[in-house]
Formats: sequence, structure tokens, C-alpha cells
Amino acid sequence: MLFRTANLSQLGEFDAIIDVRTPAEFAEDHIPGAINCPVLSDEERITVGTLYKQVSPFEARKVGAALVAKNIAQHLQTRFRDHPKSWRPLVYCWRGGQRSGAMCIILAQVGWAAHKLEGGYKTYRRDVLDKLASLPHNFSLRVICGPTGSGKSRLLAALADSGQQVLDLENLARHRGSVLGRLPEQAQPSQRCFESALLQALQKLDPARPVYVEAESNKIGTITLPPALVTAMHAGACLLAETPLEVRVAGLLEDYRHYVENPELLIAQLQTLHRFHGSKQLEHWTALIRAGDFAALVAELLTLHYDPSYFRATSRHYANLDKARRIPLTSLSPEALKGIAATL
Repeated sequence: MLFRTANLSQLGEFDAIIDVRTPAEFAEDHIPGAINCPVLSDEERITVGTLYKQVSPFEARKVGAALVAKNIAQHLQTRFRDHPKSWRPLVYCWRGGQRSGAMCIILAQVGWAAHKLEGGYKTYRRDVLDKLASLPHNFSLRVICGPTGSGKSRLLAALADSGQQVLDLENLARHRGSVLGRLPEQAQPSQRCFESALLQALQKLDPARPVYVEAESNKIGTITLPPALVTAMHAGACLLAETPLEVRVAGLLEDYRHYVENPELLIAQLQTLHRFHGSKQLEHWTALIRAGDFAALVAELLTLHYDPSYFRATSRHYANLDKARRIPLTSLSPEALKGIAATL
């Protein structure tokens, strides 16, 4: 064999981690820190796969080899051109098979100490799932509870600024966790990409110190939280934010300004609540939006929809909610939250 192999425990030993899968595979998820140098484009992989199934494996390999050689040559002439002889790359594909093997053979022939990751991305993915099934139980979680708009996310940010350990799940999921929680002009990550980022975040935490996290359901938008993390959160110590309704309304109008600026989008999003509240209620809320009375709309959404569902869910799942430390939040200003964070 012209090249050596390495395992996941050796990731930090290399100058570069090279993912040779297609751009679409890389976008769905990849090893943190990897760069994408595909040996087949998305379209080329489809072409080769079709030949393999419809003609023969031999014809597919013949066409695939030419495409792989062309693409590796392009990387040698561009991205790899200035690397010294001492450069040590680690290469992986889906299973650590032909695509990464082809790249490693050529890099090794050049004179670089190229290594192939044993088992490829598939082994990495299995490792992520295994660790997410056990790691959450290592931490002492302090779960910030409170109804929608009570300032949980703002308090979490203030705690992070004060030097406390926080796990910001909504930031990782790029979603605020409610029916209207989709962030403007931001798509959520794939499930796999979220789980890779979550594992990275967990591995940076010190199990000897408490970790603050916001109470969530098992889904944040389209993202599903790992069962072990949900279980650990449900068993964690609770803090209950108590925020006056008018403060919550003002804070939500700040956070969701993009809906105020695009009322038709808000009307469209609210249609998901039709099965809970019916046509008459939705027509009333639509009239409030078109009249520009967003404060009244938010107050009604909180009292009629969000609060009842939130308290039903938290009282059912968070075992320590009745023993929660109560945190009065009469203001959601940075200064007020900084002061609260200091007391925790």
C-alpha cells in the first residue's frame, strides 16, 4: 500500500482533513475542520452510479477513473500546489473506499505523507451518535424555564457573557423553537450537521461546572434533539423566569421585527395554528396584523396559544419544575440581565 491509514483518535495529528465526497454530501455534514476537495462532482457521481446499475461495474469504473483523475489533477494544480513536502493530509470519503484511496495514492506518489481515514465518514458519523447517546448525562444541567418571550434566550446570552457555561441549542439549530421561530434569510442546518455541531459544543464543556440550557421540546424547528440530551434536560435543576406580560410583548416585538416588516409572511405563518384555533380566530389575528396592532396580536398569541401549551409541556416533562428557583425579570435590558446573571 502506498499510503497509511489513521483512525478518529488521530484527527489532530494532520495538517489538513480532506473530504473528497461530493459538494452535496459535504454540505449535509462533514468532520469539523475538513475542507471539501471532491473527486467527483454531484452530477458526475450520478453519472457513474447510473452506469454501474444500468450498464456494468466495469464501464462505471472506467468512466469514474477518468473523472477522478481529472478532478484530482485540478486540486493538485490549485489547492495543493503550494504545500511543502512535509504536508500531512488525512483523506476520507463515505466508507474509506475507492474515492479516498485514489486521492491518497496520488498524494503519496507526489511525496506527501497522505493517510486515509479508516471507515471514512460513516465511522465518524457512528462515533457522533454513540457520543451523543452518552455524553449529555455527564453534565449538571440547569434548565431555564419560562413561557415564550420571558427572556430565556437573553438570559442565556447574559450568562455566557458572565463566564458561565451555556449550551445554546437554538443558536445551533438556527431557529427560535416556536411556530414563528424561523430566522429571516437563514436555513436550518441538516440534522447531521446539527448533531456534529452539538457534539463539538458538548466536548468543549467542563463536566465539573454547571451548564445552563434553555428548556426546549424535543424538536427545534425541523431539528430533533438527541434523546439522551432531552432526558438529561428533563432531569435537570430548573430556574423559572417570571416576566410581566407587557415586558414579554415588548421583547418579542424586538426579536421578531422581521414579521412586523413583512406582515403577509406573518399571516402565512400563522395559518399553521388553524387546527388549534379555527378560522374565526385566524381572521381576527389577520385583522390585527393588517391594522398594525402587533402588540395586541402578540399578547393574544401568548395568552391563548403559547402559554397554555408551554406550561402543559413543561409541567409534564420537567420533573424539578415545582422546585425551580424563581427569577423575576421585570426588564429584559442587557444591564438588568447582566445583574441577574451575576446572582446565579
